[in-house]
Amino acid sequence: MSNCVLWARVSSREQREGYSIDAQLRITREKAQREGWHIVREFVVAESAKRGAERVAFNQMLKWVVANARKHSINIILAHKLDRICRNMRDAVRMQELEDKQGIKLAFVENQFGPGAAGALSFNIMAAVAQYYSDNLRQEVLKGIEERVRQGWTPGLAAYGYMNVPTDRERPVQPHPENTKAVRRIFELYASGTMTFEQVGDQMLREGFIYRTSQPRFHRNAVSYILNNPYYTGLVQFRSEYFVGKHEPIIDKETFEHCQRLLKKNRRVEKRTSKYSTSAVIGMLLR
Repeated sequence: MSNCVLWARVSSREQREGYSIDAQLRITREKAQREGWHIVREFVVAESAKRGAERVAFNQMLKWVVANARKHSINIILAHKLDRICRNMRDAVRMQELEDKQGIKLAFVENQFGPGAAGALSFNIMAAVAQYYSDNLRQEVLKGIEERVRQGWTPGLAAYGYMNVPTDRERPVQPHPENTKAVRRIFELYASGTMTFEQVGDQMLREGFIYRTSQPRFHRNAVSYILNNPYYTGLVQFRSEYFVGKHEPIIDKETFEHCQRLLKKNRRVEKRTSKYSTSAVIGMLLR
């Protein structure tokens, strides 16, 4: 009896269309049963879980197979189709190296590749097609995101100070009743021109403003992110372009631009201070 590792993956799009991970598992398990293969371990990925999760799981699977191939006498990796496991030519090469070095072959429910040069050619062509499909899909997704941003919609999660309301199709992003006050207060404090990021964070904590439950204080990075983000003036960004958003601005443009001038001025001061401090240290060392 041959021992195999099962790999199953469905994209978020396929899940929306009703193609479940359970269906893919059932099909591949039935294939293993028909062939008389014993499944040693199953690796299952639903891509909607987390961006990049599929790549992490793929690498973990390969690492585990290499480490346990001899112990469990693994000689097959089973998947529904080639594009379930090989998203690009790099993946295909890694799988071919696994066969060459470890003797572990790929098997599929739907794709069958013959032996020899003809089989290798068919495999490589299918892998190239899988990469083309993946690249093209990525481009189409980006085009869709760009068009939505151009129309003023927020891509993904809204910035701190707002909340996503998916049930409201007209206003899916709305000001958060409490966090909006915190954002406005941060701009107000910094606009005075007398406070650093750290001092703003300290004052916010004294006034009872909470950034997150797990991180109550507005640390330097959080304050900097808020002060530098034009989203609060009603703009949305795609790459380096900005468009008028459909969400409600919570900071007026005059206040935002005033804070940008202060940020630029303070960056110059910090740079000069750092330069002089370094020069002083070098001077002391050379004495």
